[in-house]
Amino acid sequence: MLTPFHLAYNVTDLEATREFYGTVLGCKEGRSTDTWVDFSFFGHQISLHLGTPFETKSTGHVGDHLVPMPHLGVVLHMPDWRVLADRLQKSGLEFVIPPTLRFAGEPGEQATMFFYDPSGNPIEVKGFADMDAVFAS
Repeated sequence: MLTPFHLAYNVTDLEATREFYGTVLGCKEGRSTDTWVDFSFFGHQISLHLGTPFETKSTGHVGDHLVPMPHLGVVLHMPDWRVLADRLQKSGLEFVIPPTLRFAGEPGEQATMFFYDPSGNPIEVKGFADMDAVFAS
């Protein structure tokens, strides 16, 4: 059984962060102070602190794309991924990589989407029809 990870990183505006993670992504807010806020990021704990976000560059070669590095991500069951992808598309969110299927018919076939939070932190959400394929080679 997997256990939740914890990741803390910087954001520039807590109200914009609350709106994005809470309302747009649908993450439940946890504890907070005037300088940070916790969210349940699909069952994992993220702590978002006021500060300068980490530098990112699109240097990760994945399939036909260059993806932002480093980035935060989560792997969802395909039905949950589809619900989130639909909600994000309807919200008007700007995508780095719109919801798409990659590696079709290959080991590790997955749906993916990339986008930034309001502070410029890149996020990838993957969807797998078969969770046993997450580490397939």
